[in-house]
Amino acid sequence: MPKYEVDNLTLAEATRHAPFIDYARCLDADQRPHNHVGDWPEAGRLYPIRTVDSRTEGIALVHVLGFKGEAPYYNAFAPHRFELLLTVWLN
Repeated sequence: MPKYEVDNLTLAEATRHAPFIDYARCLDADQRPHNHVGDWPEAGRLYPIRTVDSRTEGIALVHVLGFKGEAPYYNAFAPHRFELLLTVWLN
């Protein structure tokens, strides 16, 4: 996993950092924080993601590629909300 903090990362930007895309299914879309502004995943849907270590949270967070969100969350979600299904290498 890359060791960098990201916000609102696009698919193109993600593949510039590492030549793969992870895909995960959203398992839990409940309990959206009251101050979350931006895109929110739907339970059961498959999303391109990048898992990134958060400097502020101290855990790996799931960033849904292409999602837009405002601070403080941007497009980062707790890992328990997603199930990693596959990694596609772009070589």
